[in-house]
Amino acid sequence: MVFKTTDGGHSWQTISPDLTRPHPGIPANLGSMAAKDPGADKQRGVVYSLAASFHNLETIWAGTDEGLIWVTADGGKNWKDVTPPELTPWSKVTQLEASHFDDKSAYASVSRFRVDDLTPYIYRTHDGGKTWQPITTGLPDDAPIDTVREDPVRKGLLFAGSETGVWVSFDDGGHWQSLQFNLPHTSMRDLWIHDNDLIVATHGRSFWILDDINPLRQIDEKAMQSSAWLCHPAPAYHVRRDTNSDTPLPPDEPLAENPPAGAVIDYYLAQPAAGSVSLEILDAGGKLVRRYASTDSPEITETDLKTLGIPPLWVRIPRVLPAASGLHRWVWDLHGTPPESLRHGYPISAVPHDTPRLPQGPSALPGSYTVKLVVDGHQYSAPLAIKMDPRVKTLPADLQRQFEAEKQLAGVMTRTTEAIRQARAAQEQIDKLAHGATGPLAEHLAALGNKIKAALGTGGMFGPPPAQPGLMSVNGEASGMYGEIDSADAAPTAAQSAALAKIGRDYPIVMERWNKLRAADIAAINRELKVANLPEIQISSTPAHEEDSDDFDDAG
Repeated sequence: MVFKTTDGGHSWQTISPDLTRPHPGIPANLGSMAAKDPGADKQRGVVYSLAASFHNLETIWAGTDEGLIWVTADGGKNWKDVTPPELTPWSKVTQLEASHFDDKSAYASVSRFRVDDLTPYIYRTHDGGKTWQPITTGLPDDAPIDTVREDPVRKGLLFAGSETGVWVSFDDGGHWQSLQFNLPHTSMRDLWIHDNDLIVATHGRSFWILDDINPLRQIDEKAMQSSAWLCHPAPAYHVRRDTNSDTPLPPDEPLAENPPAGAVIDYYLAQPAAGSVSLEILDAGGKLVRRYASTDSPEITETDLKTLGIPPLWVRIPRVLPAASGLHRWVWDLHGTPPESLRHGYPISAVPHDTPRLPQGPSALPGSYTVKLVVDGHQYSAPLAIKMDPRVKTLPADLQRQFEAEKQLAGVMTRTTEAIRQARAAQEQIDKLAHGATGPLAEHLAALGNKIKAALGTGGMFGPPPAQPGLMSVNGEASGMYGEIDSADAAPTAAQSAALAKIGRDYPIVMERWNKLRAADIAAINRELKVANLPEIQISSTPAHEEDSDDFDDAG
């Protein structure tokens, strides 16, 4: 029978008669064993599956484990037997799924595993159960079906779970194809769609989740016939990563992988790109936030892992944007371009195989963005929404102040890091030239070396503050403050604002000193070196950073 509660289970009322067969008979596969049980022909089934309508509170579907399907349109006052004629006794209706799109449609999965029939059975109705159509084309002949679900977003998108795997249909069950991927081949007892994720409950092999099924909802014949296709990504949430001060759990500790941390971007290439593929993230004003390309060089390689000083299993190995044919998934971590830095590290709050290299770029603000895919010169775009962590109540204006501070500090880090690298490179060249120089040239080289040393200054992220600011001290202060301000979703504190103001005063001073030294003193010594037929001091040009500014505003 079917029971109903309206008070959270404190009391129940019966809303159906006995819906099972009065005399289902004895299954033939019991053979002579049935004779040993005097009550074998009196066994009754149970109501094994229920499905409430998504459109009408009064409509309920019920299925039994011995082959009957019922429906009520008045909340259980009257029930109608709508069993497909070919459903014989002891056919277990493993699941019923009411349609999300109309009140007359439903789907039923049936298993006859207990009577030695391994054939898959799935039925659909679009007329309230008056007629049913079998929908099993493409399913293997030896895998009984335990569950069938309809996607609540895309009409006609169905999922089924069998005794061996998971299947998908894009045409209302007309054809099925495997959705197995890395799932274990075991009994898939139930499926559920939660937001954009497909959840699988297996028999004995735990829960599994297919993150973000947006490509399955959006891909169609037009997309598959295109040379390239960009899926409209689902909204992403601005959520800070784990800050647990402990290292990861031991590898033998049971744990599961989290969903991708960031915006999931899927794209399809019918053929390998002839040239390059790039993926750009633009803010609401059309300004570039982050860019990836198939021609990028990874930040670290497998060889680099041996010298990091931490377990290699901690590290998130940077990928390069794929340009091969097929469907690709790329995850934007919701950060801008990382600033240049003299040192990189990995937090002790590590996640196996997913610990990012620090520093990361400024955290992207909640809001509207555009994803732009460029394949061999052809552009494809899609909107992307970033939403705030619903647990965080920080005002948008405070988040904006934090973002501006991070952005300005990232610019200071990048420019001072480049200047320090240039100064050190010049210092090394001067040291080599000084060994063979004599007379006034030697004196001038020594004087230039002292000026460069003064421009670099002392201090840094960990040293004591120097009497006079230099490139090293400003870089170190900016790096330290960048990590502090990025530690929580909040506007800079009063103390941080004061530190930002100091960096803002010192930064233009040290950069002006270095730029003048490079433009005048190094140029002058190069003229002397040229006359002496000695190699000139080479300094790489500073790359342009669109997001950086020479001006540092007080973010406090």
